[in-house]
Amino acid sequence: MSAGPSRSPSPSSGAVGTGAALRHVLGHLLTPLLMCIGMGLAYLGAFHAPEPHDLRVDVVGSGPSAQVLAQTLQDKGAGALDVRTVDSRDAAVRALQERTVYGAYVPDAKAPELVVASASSDTTATVVEKVFTEVAAQEGAPLKVTDVAPSASGDRTGQGLFFLLVALSIGSYASVAVIGGAGAVLPLRIRALLAAGMSLVVSGIGAVFAGPMFHLVDHGLGGIWAMSWLYSAGILLIGVGLHTFLKRWTTLGLMVLFVMLNFTSSGGVFRPELQPGFFSSLHAFWNGAGFVEGARSHVYFGGQGLGGNVLVLALWFVAGVVVMGIAGLVEARRRAVSETVAAPEAVATVEAVATVEAEAEAELEEAVAV
Repeated sequence: MSAGPSRSPSPSSGAVGTGAALRHVLGHLLTPLLMCIGMGLAYLGAFHAPEPHDLRVDVVGSGPSAQVLAQTLQDKGAGALDVRTVDSRDAAVRALQERTVYGAYVPDAKAPELVVASASSDTTATVVEKVFTEVAAQEGAPLKVTDVAPSASGDRTGQGLFFLLVALSIGSYASVAVIGGAGAVLPLRIRALLAAGMSLVVSGIGAVFAGPMFHLVDHGLGGIWAMSWLYSAGILLIGVGLHTFLKRWTTLGLMVLFVMLNFTSSGGVFRPELQPGFFSSLHAFWNGAGFVEGARSHVYFGGQGLGGNVLVLALWFVAGVVVMGIAGLVEARRRAVSETVAAPEAVATVEAVATVEAEAEAELEEAVAV
């Protein structure tokens, strides 16, 4: 008996298949479009037009001339500067080292001096220098600039710690994509252990970058590693916990939290005194600012303000533990419901499907993360 003619899919069924696939692709293209919009709004909003506001500077002197100069700069700045007078140069240097002021001008008819601490922020020091170079020029004298806290020899621009933050962040949230996607079928406690292990690896790599490889810091490397671990662990725990709820949107969510809002408010490029109010306010409690300012405090300023920065990092870590705990409760409830309503064979089928879906989701998230 000869075989009957083979059946090929009808044009209509092929059209339906293509249409469904196209809708699937278009749905996933929403993610990069949202990333494009978010990155543009965040980076351009934070960095496109840096202008000083309430930038604290001191004029050294207690006489009428110092008072007049301070008031003139205050009025001329129209909110850009917060100018005050201090009695002595030593008091101004202490304020710079405590990072309550970002420049101190010492008037002198023949040799005026500007004292800065560029390790606090090189861009802020540059803005202050520009202001007082004009002041000295009006007095007809060249300005001497003294830097009482320069950055390390391996970090000439003072932004190396910011780029270290970028490396730590990418290593952390990209690890979440793998643990949350490829490891979605694993028990949460194992995913938590993987997150803890990856935070140790990522922070160790960061310490190598900061110390022996690029010499971003010339001392205090142990403290930099400890803050790197606390920062990375917070991101990993938050991310792995959120994956229980956000699924394929986890990477986008982490990019909002730890790239768009994080890098722009960290103070690594511009301090909050040079940024719009929204990003300036985030600087007070976001984890990237906690790391950058904590690292600066630890390495360059004798630990001034370090406790507050470490507290910020610790609170984000605690938030990660809380999110993981909530995720554990939710997953346990889901398992209980599934085991109650499904026969053993159905459960096995569901688990097999979940495995396939998790693998596909992992590929998607890793591609987006890259």
